[in-house]
Amino acid sequence: MRAVAQRVRSARVLVDDAVVGAIEGGLLIYVGVAAGDTPAEAAWLAQKLAALRIFAGAERALDRSLLETGGAALVVSQFTLFAETRRGRRPSFSAAAPPGARDRLTSTVFRETTTIGVRHREMERECLDRETVTVTT
Repeated sequence: MRAVAQRVRSARVLVDDAVVGAIEGGLLIYVGVAAGDTPAEAAWLAQKLAALRIFAGAERALDRSLLETGGAALVVSQFTLFAETRRGRRPSFSAAAPPGARDRLTSTVFRETTTIGVRHREMERECLDRETVTVTT
């Protein structure tokens, strides 16, 4: 699994001009699922992202986690995180899990962040972002 976590002041997603997800402060998390990834890996990733100290604290720039800040998380399935571009000019996505497996494991990340106390909304497409932190497993 791979995740790109973007710290955001706010984020929203529009589908057919309707807002389908929005948060004020927290993380926008794009999750890529590879063929062979397991629910245990998805649960680990969710816990890691929620506990990762990537927010400013009183004394240090990277000292607080999403849980400590009370921020929200928006989880978006993003198979393109497994794009292979070493050969040719067209990316290959053969390492990405098929849609059914991808959806199940992304849902696990979504559920696990709720279990450990992160507020979140599942989203589909566009967002307003700020800084990027990449976490890979």
